[in-house]
Amino acid sequence: MSSRNIQEDSYQTSRHQLEKNASEDILEKIIAGILFACALVSVLTTFGIILIIFQEAFAFFQQVSFAEFFLDTKWTPLFANRHFGVWPLINGTFLTTAIAMAVAIPLGLSSAIYLSEYAQPKVAAILRPAVELLSGIPTVVYGYFALLFVTPLLRNVVPLELFNALSAGLMMGVMITPTVGSISLDAIQAVPRSLREGAYALGITKLEAIFRVVLPAALSGIIASIILGVSRAVGETMTVVIAAGQQPKITINFAESVETMTAYMAQISGGDSPRGSLNYQTLYAVGALLFVITLALNIISYWVANRFKEKYD
Repeated sequence: MSSRNIQEDSYQTSRHQLEKNASEDILEKIIAGILFACALVSVLTTFGIILIIFQEAFAFFQQVSFAEFFLDTKWTPLFANRHFGVWPLINGTFLTTAIAMAVAIPLGLSSAIYLSEYAQPKVAAILRPAVELLSGIPTVVYGYFALLFVTPLLRNVVPLELFNALSAGLMMGVMITPTVGSISLDAIQAVPRSLREGAYALGITKLEAIFRVVLPAALSGIIASIILGVSRAVGETMTVVIAAGQQPKITINFAESVETMTAYMAQISGGDSPRGSLNYQTLYAVGALLFVITLALNIISYWVANRFKEKYD
C-alpha cells in the first residue's frame, strides 16, 4: 500500500471519528437540555404554588390585620361572629406533632440502633424494608385505624373524646417512625468502624460505645431526621382530619378534640366557601403560614446537618 493510500485511510478514519464525536456531543446536549427542562418544570411549579398561595394570602391580609391574625386567640371564620386568630390551629398542630414525635423518636432511633449495631445482615435486610413499608401505607388508613381501633381501645383506660389529639398523634408517630429511623440509620452507619474499635479497645461495653461514641458522632444526622419528622408531622392532613376533629381551641389536653392547620385547609377546600370570598382566602393565609413553618424547619435541618457534620479521613 502506497503512502498516499495510507494518508487517505488515516484521513477518512479521523473524519469518521470527528463526525462520531460531533454526533455524540449533539446527543449529550439534547439529553442535558431535556434534563434541564425537567428540573425547570419542578422549579417553576414550586414558584407557581408559592405565587398563588401568597397572592391570595395578601388579599386576605388586606381585610384582616396581622395583629388580629397573630394576636387573637379565637378562630371562627365560618361563624357569624368572626374571629381570625390562628393560634388555636397552631396549638392543635403542635400538640399532635408533640405526641407524634414522642412516639417516633424512641421507636425510630431504637430501630436504627438495632438494625445498625445488633441485627445480623440477613435480618437487617428483611427488617429495614418492613419498617420503611409503614411510610407507604395511605394516611387515610392511619386516620381510620386511629378512629375505629385506637380510640375505642384507649377509652377503656383514658377518658377520651371520640375525636382527640392523642389517637391522631399516636398514629402519626407510627407513620413518621420510618422517616426518623431510616435517616438515623444512615447517619449511624456512616460512623467509621475505627471509632467503635477504639471504644472497645478502651474496655467499654457495646452499649456504652453506642451511647458515648456512635450516637454523638452521628448526632447531626439524627437531629436532622428528627426535624424532618417534625416537618412531616406538621404537614400531615388526613390522619388529623379523621381522628383529631375540627374544634379549634387552645389546650394542652390531649384527650380533647382539636383542629390543625391542615385539617382546616381540608375543611375549606371541600367547596363550601365561594371562590374569592374571605372564607376562601383564609385557606391561603393558613397555607402560607404552614409553608413558612415547614420551610423554616427544613432550613434548620439543613443547617444542623452541615453545622455539626463530622468529617473523617
